[in-house]
Amino acid sequence: MDQYTVLSGDRSKIKDLLCNRLTECGWRDEVRLLCRTILLEKGTGNSFTVEQLITEVTPKARTLVPDAVKKELLMKIRTILTENESEIEDAEEP
Repeated sequence: MDQYTVLSGDRSKIKDLLCNRLTECGWRDEVRLLCRTILLEKGTGNSFTVEQLITEVTPKARTLVPDAVKKELLMKIRTILTENESEIEDAEEP
């Protein structure tokens, strides 16, 4: 599926939808605040790297994604797969 979605442009559409929904629901602001909090807790020294921040923030950020956004994306992916299956079946028929 992944290769097909890249070729068909659907992956870009899904990614755009996800970015828009995360912005609309305030997730980006929550993650930004989470990053600031972690950086303040760790101190301003140079010993805390971006990679360490990402490692610490990622699991928490994933749990902050609203269920409604997850469900919408899942439905969109299923719709795309169904449409693609129909197109493939139509192309295979003589």
